Amino acid sequence: MDWPEIESRIRAGENDTPELKRWEAFPRGVGEAVCAFGNTEGGVVILGVADDGTIAGVPEEPESAQERLTTFLQSGLSSPVRAKLGRHRVAAGWVHWVEVRRTRGPDPLRFRGRVLVRRGRSSVEPSPSELQDLYNTFGFALTEEQVVPGTSPADIEPEAFKDFLQRQGLELTEEPQPGFQEDLLNRGVLAREDGSYLATLYGLLCFGRDPQGCPPTSNAWIDCVAYAGGDRADAVILAGKARGRVDEQVERALGWIQALGVQEVYGRLERKDLPIVPIRALREALVNAVAHRDYAILGSKVLFEVFRDRVVITSPGELPNNLREASALAGGHPRSRNELVANFLLVKGLMEKRGRGFPIIRREMQAFNGTEPHLLNQRDERYVRLTLWRGSSPGRN
Repeated sequence: MDWPEIESRIRAGENDTPELKRWEAFPRGVGEAVCAFGNTEGGVVILGVADDGTIAGVPEEPESAQERLTTFLQSGLSSPVRAKLGRHRVAAGWVHWVEVRRTRGPDPLRFRGRVLVRRGRSSVEPSPSELQDLYNTFGFALTEEQVVPGTSPADIEPEAFKDFLQRQGLELTEEPQPGFQEDLLNRGVLAREDGSYLATLYGLLCFGRDPQGCPPTSNAWIDCVAYAGGDRADAVILAGKARGRVDEQVERALGWIQALGVQEVYGRLERKDLPIVPIRALREALVNAVAHRDYAILGSKVLFEVFRDRVVITSPGELPNNLREASALAGGHPRSRNELVANFLLVKGLMEKRGRGFPIIRREMQAFNGTEPHLLNQRDERYVRLTLWRGSSPGRN
């Protein structure tokens, strides 16, 4: 931009693309505006101008001011910012401007740990849904070994990690022992990035104090809904949220469905109380859902739905490594998208040895009501859906 355009923007006043700032607002006010512009559609921060358009000038030597701005754009935010600097001298003094381009990378820009976006004349923190959209726009690909931005070793619950080690028969008192942080790093719970230790997705989901407390993992839980009829248009009779670490999610989802009670089945002489579907089959299905879901699909949860005629569990992502439905149900070619999470569930006693999960579900359902589970791998819309029938005559899914 040249000075006539900057002058025109000063006269027009602030809106969604220009921000007018006195030099005294540097670095905080400037950093917030640069962060918001970079995360949205770009814009220009004009320095040495009051909110009402009055030019006060930048009291610092122009070369010094430009040097400070350049250094700030390189190191003052979570990553270097693409921007052009300009300056012009008027009667009141020097006016500087920072022309910020829209930033695209693996992660949104942060200023002092905060993600900001532009909304009208203001730089604000996005809502949870806006933040999920922002991560999706940036193409943030989350795998179990990647770090979760904004985390630290303090986000890991030591007792959960120690319990995991003890279940594997590891001696925790015999010397020498590695330091706690070193142990977390060696086992993939933490990773080092830019000199700092951050929790990995695996670490947060399996040992985190608040696994859903970070934007990329805020939807990594099981959404439980029971309907009065056969589809989602019917009344909801019970809803719940199974949050926490992955093992806690499974146990809480099982506790939720048990609150629905039992099915009353009448024979010639007596009544039988049966579960809605076999608990062991449900456990295997839920464990598979949290272990093998695609955590790179942000904003999506595992859905656990109970209808009049069926129970449906929908997991984000496709079957891993081009596995086919029939092969998965038969227990063939056992592969996991999230090996560390799957191993954690195996150690916790929730997951069967690889390849046994779906055969167990089939056997349990055959013994329960003679039905076969139905597995749908929807590649276009990227989800896997398992249906377990409540009665002996399957309806339509």
